[in-house]
Amino acid sequence: MASNPDDDAFASSPITSPSCRHCRPSFFSNSPASKFMALRRSQDSHETGGPLISQTKSYDPEYKAAQEHRSDTFIRRPSVLDEKALREADTKFVRDRRIEEITKSYQKILESIGEDPTRQGLLKTSKRAAEAMLFFTKGYEQSISDVVSDAIFDEECENMVVVKDIDIYSLCEHHMVPFFGKVSVGYLPNKRVIGLSKVARIVEVFSRRLQVQERLTRQIAEAISEAIEPRGVAVIVEYICVWEDPKSREEFLSLGKICRF
Repeated sequence: MASNPDDDAFASSPITSPSCRHCRPSFFSNSPASKFMALRRSQDSHETGGPLISQTKSYDPEYKAAQEHRSDTFIRRPSVLDEKALREADTKFVRDRRIEEITKSYQKILESIGEDPTRQGLLKTSKRAAEAMLFFTKGYEQSISDVVSDAIFDEECENMVVVKDIDIYSLCEHHMVPFFGKVSVGYLPNKRVIGLSKVARIVEVFSRRLQVQERLTRQIAEAISEAIEPRGVAVIVEYICVWEDPKSREEFLSLGKICRF
């Protein structure tokens, strides 16, 4: 059974970043964290038209011809499972070259902000930062198909499967600042299930890339949907901001002498 290609996304508040519209802090939000949810439903869960409309279309020669032309020229939607990771084929030599080039870039950044990359405290900073950047983006080193290939099982299961509170750490692609939070994934099996640990691995692979929260939520839902074709799948992502902590928020407001709205 194929999954509906349409995704519904619902947002209650933005996330965390000083200026990025996708990750700016919500100082006075009543919710404990920013939440995004993506839902995917099976094709037979809704109708596109009533019986009269469907019957009229079936007798419309122009409509039938258009449908036949559409089926002849249909191009399969790109699958998340078909995507290759950007650094999937990296050898140790290639990785070392990446570190070398990124290290040079960080040295230039230090110089550009007025620092001296050769002073004692910064001698190893550029290389450490380069290695850290590769770690923060290690999701580019593995494809989703590799993660799920050996973890899909035939199973008669009617109950909803839920994996809650998976930790995520990612980088906003607009300013390359970190954001973090938790993900909960649930799906209704359709004679196939996926190993629970692989759900967390899917989340990690997508989150350890340059991201925006909406795309991250959608990619997780699409990966689960395409891997096991469940009757339905839902993903809830909560992005945490330091400003949501009452003490930190009050300290900021006090130091900045900012009055509540």
